[in-house]
Amino acid sequence: MEQNLSIARTLLPQIKADTSKHLLDRPEFLLGQTDNIKICYAPFDHVAVKAKLVVVGITPGMTQAINALNAAFLAKKNGATLEGTLQAAKLTGSFSGPIRNNLIAMLDHIGVAQHFGIVSTSEMFAPGSTDIHFTSALRYPTFVDGKNYNGTPAMLKTPLLRQMLETQLAEEADLLPSALWLPLGPKAEEAVKHLVTMHRLKSDHILSGMPHPSGANAERVAVFLGRKAPALASRQTNAEKLLSAASKLKTQIARLEGVAA
Repeated sequence: MEQNLSIARTLLPQIKADTSKHLLDRPEFLLGQTDNIKICYAPFDHVAVKAKLVVVGITPGMTQAINALNAAFLAKKNGATLEGTLQAAKLTGSFSGPIRNNLIAMLDHIGVAQHFGIVSTSEMFAPGSTDIHFTSALRYPTFVDGKNYNGTPAMLKTPLLRQMLETQLAEEADLLPSALWLPLGPKAEEAVKHLVTMHRLKSDHILSGMPHPSGANAERVAVFLGRKAPALASRQTNAEKLLSAASKLKTQIARLEGVAA
């Protein structure tokens, strides 16, 4: 199966040095719109088709969109091919710093490294690695009242958003059906589980319940990893739910078969 890159082929040539400025006011990059929702193009089309793990957020924010547009412009200026330009733009969205460290620690904790026959999932983040694919439930930057979309209104109850999910994200599922899919947060999880109901992914390949690796989630991550005793955690952390999720994910990974190391 080949990816449909028709949107990228149309809009990449139109990216200029100043495209990232006032993106919301550029009609040529508007992919969809309702009364208060705007979907704008930024080059997040690249799919790492050899990936073993797919990490799914909600949607790229404005900062990510600006970085991707600027990276695409520079890549084009340096003579990169279409695919090379898309790959360069997508690399700007990779996790780094504390978020990456938390993500690696949690993946190792539930047995993903062992499942893939490596010492640590940190190896999957090495420069040039194609083992991880970063994507979003809504591939292209989505804004509500001019602000980054945060899950409201609900994707599945909003036709414009649901269509993007059932088109672009479903296409990625078709390209990566054997990978493990890790949704970050309940909104992304809802989107990925919808792909299961569409028969595009298998439910046992969805890693549900892991806390978001954001630094703002430090206590929940610590409890999930067993680094902080549940009795010492705040009530809002819901330690019992996190420990239950960690246990279920360990069991799920241990039972998985058919994903090549």
